[in-house]
Amino acid sequence: MSSHAHHPTEPKTLSDFILKETEVPVHKCYQCGKCSAGCPLNSEMEYPPSVILRMLQYNTPEMEEKVLRSYAIWVCLTCEMCYQRCPMEIDIPQMMDYLRSESIRRGLVHEKAKSIVAFHNSFLSSIKSTGRLHELGVVGGYKFKTMNLMQDVELAPKMMARGKFHIFAEKIKDLTIMKRIFKKTVEKE
Repeated sequence: MSSHAHHPTEPKTLSDFILKETEVPVHKCYQCGKCSAGCPLNSEMEYPPSVILRMLQYNTPEMEEKVLRSYAIWVCLTCEMCYQRCPMEIDIPQMMDYLRSESIRRGLVHEKAKSIVAFHNSFLSSIKSTGRLHELGVVGGYKFKTMNLMQDVELAPKMMARGKFHIFAEKIKDLTIMKRIFKKTVEKE
């Protein structure tokens, strides 16, 4: 019996972290291109999904930074078309979610994606504070964070008249449940 215990190696590259945190095996992609061919937004991306995967396979800090600074990871709708088409069943939407959170964590968010991040944060803030989506709170938080205060302002009275915006947020009965969910997921990141 060997006295050396087997210790799994610590993740070193972004691909290693993706595998560890999401179980998405970036290394299994053999560049068939089906994910990119089926992506409804690949024309909006500077790097389509197959190229993102290839860049991650290089395992170099330069390529990893390009991926994390890319607009492509923010354009992804997580519609799962790529996942459905992938012969290796690589969960690209889950990988993209991880890449977005890592991009935020490292402060590498693409300039054009900052409004997407602002909306995302406003959305999560609404859910965290009420347990439900409060549309007016989300829009208000988004407008404040982006300073696009007057954008679409003429729509607000029409939406309120139709009952789409409620002044006061409804809350769930037990917000401690929501706090636990956020502590285990969002705040962990």
